[in-house]
Amino acid sequence: MSKRDYYDVLGVSKNASEAELKKAYRRLAMKYHPDRNTGDKAGGNTEQKFKEAKEAYEVLSDAQKRAAYDQFGHAGVDSSMGGGGGPGGFSGGASFSDVFGDVFGDIFGGGRGGGSRVHRGSDLRYNLQLSLEDAVAGTSVKIRVPTQVTCNVCKGSGAKKGTSPKSCSTCGGHGQVRMQQGFFSVQQTCPTCRGKGTVIDDPCTACHGVGRVQQHKTLSVKVPAGVDTGDRIRLAGEGEAGEHGGPAGDLYVQVAVKEHPIFSREDNHLFCEVPIGFVTAALGGELEVPTLGGKVMLKIPAGTQSGKLFRMRGKGVKPVRGGPVGDLLCRVMVETPINLSEGQKDLLRKFESTMEGTGSKHSPHSSSWLDGVKNFFESMGF
Repeated sequence: MSKRDYYDVLGVSKNASEAELKKAYRRLAMKYHPDRNTGDKAGGNTEQKFKEAKEAYEVLSDAQKRAAYDQFGHAGVDSSMGGGGGPGGFSGGASFSDVFGDVFGDIFGGGRGGGSRVHRGSDLRYNLQLSLEDAVAGTSVKIRVPTQVTCNVCKGSGAKKGTSPKSCSTCGGHGQVRMQQGFFSVQQTCPTCRGKGTVIDDPCTACHGVGRVQQHKTLSVKVPAGVDTGDRIRLAGEGEAGEHGGPAGDLYVQVAVKEHPIFSREDNHLFCEVPIGFVTAALGGELEVPTLGGKVMLKIPAGTQSGKLFRMRGKGVKPVRGGPVGDLLCRVMVETPINLSEGQKDLLRKFESTMEGTGSKHSPHSSSWLDGVKNFFESMGF
């Protein structure tokens, strides 16, 4: 009986990639493997289809065999396939777990290669407190970070100088072992090497076989202008060293801006309160107010009320992610004088007497409020 074309068996084109071959075989293996079709009799249709798919995949997934097959057809590979049921026969005891390991090993961390497994080091976090001035203007700071670094003695292998880790005999260097449960294969971390794939008979005395040692390192952190609380600065490769020479993790510098005695910040704007005397509020004048860039003069118009907001454009923060510079908003608070002398009190009383009968002219907000209260009482029948 002539064999079907291997590409037709898998349902792929002749220029199919390795990934496409694997996907096609996985689909057919899941559908036709006898362990999943126990209702079929021995030698039934599903078993034959699985054998056919397995044979096609084993030829086409091998670059040499595929080249020979493409040139000579089945005659180019039959001699290298051997007898006794062929590559897809069950005389070799192929089980569903074997298929799982061959086709899905890359998904579940399996694979046939041994050797030590490298792991990326952990990321680290450093909390950096900044003054508002440094956060707005930007700065450069030195930080000292405790971390795990690669051992200089064993170069990260964990083995004593002159020796090297050996492949784990329990898992064959895979780092994981499989336990068969029916036609399912359960994969677990190897209890001997704990997932590393290697064991160390003679550990390094400097790091005690870990491959890393605890150290402090000093780093320079460039803080960009405009950062705010909650922003993070990433220092690539400055985290913990990876196991077995693996890549280091990253260091994340978490920014927290200290509370300022004068200014508060909201996005790219700054706010401050400026106390003024009631004479200045009534007659007007100029005040010297601070900004993060120096002193500026703030002009107070006559009749300024407490709580009035003055905007000083461009005196705020330039956002770290770009955009226009914010503003400084100054809220004036009219301060009531305290600890008055008798003479000062008399002057205020005389001043108050000159205001009698002129409330609507000199105190419009107070007059309108009193009119509103009067109307309210009348509507309530009081």
